[in-house]
Amino acid sequence: MTGISRRTMLSATVATAALGAVTACSSGSGAGSDAGPGTGAGSATTAGGGKPGTPAGSPVKGTPIGDGSTADTGAQPNQPKAEKLKPGERPPQFVVFSWDGAGGTDDGQFPRFLKLAEEHKAAMTFFLSGIYTLPKGKADLYHPPKHSVGASDIPYLSEGAVKSTIKLISQAWLAGHEIGTHFNGHFCSTRPDGNGVNKWTPEDWKSEIDQAVSFVTQWRTNTGFTDVDPLPFDYRKELIGGRTPCLEGQKGLLPTAAALGWKYDASSSGGLQIWPQKVQDGKVWDFPLQGLPFPGHTFQVLSMDYNILANQSAGSTKGDPAKYPEWRAQARDCYLAGFDRAYNGNRAPLFIGNHFEQWNGGIYMDAVEETLKTVAGKPEVRLVSFRQLVDWLEAQDQSTLRKLRSLNVGQAPAGGWESFLGAAG
Repeated sequence: MTGISRRTMLSATVATAALGAVTACSSGSGAGSDAGPGTGAGSATTAGGGKPGTPAGSPVKGTPIGDGSTADTGAQPNQPKAEKLKPGERPPQFVVFSWDGAGGTDDGQFPRFLKLAEEHKAAMTFFLSGIYTLPKGKADLYHPPKHSVGASDIPYLSEGAVKSTIKLISQAWLAGHEIGTHFNGHFCSTRPDGNGVNKWTPEDWKSEIDQAVSFVTQWRTNTGFTDVDPLPFDYRKELIGGRTPCLEGQKGLLPTAAALGWKYDASSSGGLQIWPQKVQDGKVWDFPLQGLPFPGHTFQVLSMDYNILANQSAGSTKGDPAKYPEWRAQARDCYLAGFDRAYNGNRAPLFIGNHFEQWNGGIYMDAVEETLKTVAGKPEVRLVSFRQLVDWLEAQDQSTLRKLRSLNVGQAPAGGWESFLGAAG
């Protein structure tokens, strides 16, 4: 990407980067420019279920909702059926690749990974920042909790990038990917004034979520676009989880998430590679970013691109180019070490967080691609969205889940899976 893509939080100390909540947000570098290659008017699948190349504005096979920004086109396509494990059956190795911000900016990363996912039959979760559907000229519509009207620590996108984002989000959903939320203004505690989302109350989070949803479901009113198909889903029903800015504020968020009926939250930091459990009185699945083995070090690093960067280039997004090949390999090998530990051990789901960015020459995008290609073809591996993982977990017997949660990081059942889960069901 071009231009400045991050705020002051990039100066967060590396001392907390290994397993702490040091994480950047997505997007902004394309804020002043239009969408790039692969994101033009004819490139996104239409809400009517057409194929790429269908002209924008073609009739949508669905029921318009509200101002026509969204439409009910029925059940989401390309969803696997969640099946209960048979007695003695080894659980699949789930891997969830997720993306914070998920904006259609000018670097072509969103289309790149949609294509990669299609090639390898992968589903992903895209956490959409609500203001990425709100043109900068309408910033006064955003009233962030504890901040001035229109304030945001990530840039608003250009009209071209907003249009691209809407098209790509439609394309992603139709392909079977999940659209979650990364909320709006991305206020972190590392701000000079310390006024971050970590101080938000459940009421503050309710306001933030309501606004994020309103921007996504009223983009047609807010943009005036007439040449873009509606999003082919009811976002108020589809939205079942999110990830907070900088992995902060979960304590305040969870009561609101539970009240809204959300199924999961992916905002925890420093989690272990063990089978997940529910929090908030058993109402919300907790899907934390996890500590993974960091090649060349004795400590573990959080399973997100920015945390790896923070340990490689001291938080600089433009480190020494001579080290890029080494850092790229280290990032890839970190992800693969976490995968191997689970795959050959307790089979706990692996969660990898990302941003559409060109940090350190784009090496983290390459590392994620290499990781996905390496694990996709292995037996019993399923590349799923958080929503699909929730469906699978909730299809299992509680006794099975309790047994799975009894396994520690990297611990395979002593007597083998057939014996360990022989009484399942």
